[in-house]
Order: sequence, then C-alpha cells, then structure tokens
Amino acid sequence: MEDLLTLDKQLCFPLYALSREVIQRYRPHLDELGLTYPQYLVLMVLWENGKQTVNQIGQKLLLDSGTLTPLLKRLEQKELLSRQRSTVDERVVDISLTVAGSDLKQKAMCIPGKLVSELGITLEEVETMRNIAYKILYIKK
Repeated sequence: MEDLLTLDKQLCFPLYALSREVIQRYRPHLDELGLTYPQYLVLMVLWENGKQTVNQIGQKLLLDSGTLTPLLKRLEQKELLSRQRSTVDERVVDISLTVAGSDLKQKAMCIPGKLVSELGITLEEVETMRNIAYKILYIKK
C-alpha cells in the first residue's frame, strides 16, 4: 500500500511553496513602485472597479476588515487612495483612488508580463493554473 502521507504526494505543499515563490518574484517589481504585494492587490481591485467599500475589497481579496484596514491606512499615507465614511451609512467606508493611485497603474502595467517571462511559463499555462485555482477556491462548501 502506497504511503499517502509523504510530502511529494501532497497538493498543499507545492501550492504553498509556489505561492511563496511567485510573491517573492513580484517583490523587486513592486519595490520599484514602493508597494507590498497586498497593497498591489488592493490597488488592482480599485483600478479594475473604481470606488469600492472596505467590505467589497475584502470580499474580492478574501480578506477581513482587520487585515485590510491597516493596508488601506498605509496606502492612504502614501497618498494613493482616500478613505471616507459614507454619508448614507457611517459604518461603511468608501475607498477611492487618488490621481497618484490612478497614475501608478501605468507603471504597473508591465509587471504581469515580466512575471510570466521570469517564471518561464506560457500564457496558456498561466490560464490553466489560474482556472484550476479558481475552481478550487470557489467550490461550494
């Protein structure tokens, strides 16, 4: 009988190691922009969707407000976004890009292509990996 409790038989380990490796490969590119990887994710949500609430950003990034709030504060200190309480419901905080935050998108446009090139994989392989990852992430529990 084959031993399934070996590291090389696990799905979790290569995914964990790959995640760390990919994020590490982003670091030099994001350092040039003065961003961390989680800050980059927040900005991508805003670049794609425009003004969002903290809850909307959290849902898209699978992050709770306790994790997201310090990230948003740091991005506000960098003058890349603004946080403002909703006039309709003061429990809701609206997040908007500043001009500097919007302008940063142009500088970030080259990052995905550089990553694919550095990883030595094709765009088709990226799409396949992404589709499998999303399939697993969004399976109904």
